Amino acid sequence: MKIIIGKIDRADFPDLHLSNIDLKVDTGAYTSSIHCHQIEECQVGNERHLKFKLLDPSHPDYNEKEFTVKNYKKKRVKNSFGKSETRFVIETIIILFDKEFLIELSLSERSEMRYPILIGRKLLNGKFIVDTSKRNISFKLKQKNQQ
Repeated sequence: MKIIIGKIDRADFPDLHLSNIDLKVDTGAYTSSIHCHQIEECQVGNERHLKFKLLDPSHPDYNEKEFTVKNYKKKRVKNSFGKSETRFVIETIIILFDKEFLIELSLSERSEMRYPILIGRKLLNGKFIVDTSKRNISFKLKQKNQQ
């Protein structure tokens, strides 16, 4: 059974130490993305790793924590202007509707965007139906379940 999700919601990303983070559902985007900065590949021993900081100092949830991951890939994606660019992509867990989903997130400079996370069709497909008149359905369920 597919879950109804609105155009705006909040989610948790436990591996990234983010709770109740704002997101926008975008059926026009295939890949999901998260706002990052200071994204760079580095060498750790014989292996390539990816370092990045989530969000940026202007965001209220910014914590200056630097993440280093070994499992990542580079992928060509189209940005919101239709221009193709290479981005780094990581896999992590997102919690929506009290359920864990594996999600691929492209690391993107989204400081000019209102929402730090964009959820695309790759996560939505087969799991969710988008009702653009709704907001925060998952977040409201979480609040209700915590009472």
